Amino acid sequence: MSSALTGKVALVTGAGRGIGLVIAERLMADGARLVIANFDEAEAKAAAEEMSARSVDGKPPVVVPGNLADETVAKAAIDAAIDAYGRLDILVNNAGGGIIKPFAEHTPDTLRETIDRNLWTAIWCSYHALPVMRAQGGGRIVNIGADSVRNGLWDHAAYNAAKGGMHGMSTGLAREYARDGITVNTVAPCATNTPQMVEITERDPKLAEKFLSVIPMGRPAEMSEVASMVSYLSSDEASFITGQVISVNGGSTML
Repeated sequence: MSSALTGKVALVTGAGRGIGLVIAERLMADGARLVIANFDEAEAKAAAEEMSARSVDGKPPVVVPGNLADETVAKAAIDAAIDAYGRLDILVNNAGGGIIKPFAEHTPDTLRETIDRNLWTAIWCSYHALPVMRAQGGGRIVNIGADSVRNGLWDHAAYNAAKGGMHGMSTGLAREYARDGITVNTVAPCATNTPQMVEITERDPKLAEKFLSVIPMGRPAEMSEVASMVSYLSSDEASFITGQVISVNGGSTML
């Protein structure tokens, strides 16, 4: 176990599975105490129970279920960290998930859901976390964005609208809170070896190959590679890094 985050309290959203779960596991391995917020309560409780044996105090992470696009649920997640641990040092806005399809095939409902999942969740969690971090003298917000915002990937227009909003929010908040000891950054993965990517590969191998074709390394990112960058940006070592969109992308975009 690393000690990089010992004494820190982290809230990871969308942490029941996929990238969010791997991020939560990495932060815990680096010493953080956890709150995990997730739409599916059973999924989150199963993840928390599995992690309990490796937690700092032998207890499972605190679980907050519900739709974080609802402002009251987002507030409850922040409050849960304060109630359990008395502080919140790290917020990882990972909740999301793309509805990946050609723009003309979207419906008003799928467009709204895409924005809700990926942007409103981050807005409301940040909105309620920032006053807490400011009052305690600092904190870290790490948003999980998307490299597709930069490279215009096929079938990602609606998803990019949401993630691009997250990228823009990151830079604005980074400047606004720079003198409060709060850093705000975005980690932007390319295609990543998640359960969703596996599903896309099985359903439409040609589309999956197109996603990989823009990556010079010729493979998707591993979830652990994304989690590694999140952990670094959450640490004291990254105290002078803010307002950045850092791609974990095998070179699919450069600069």
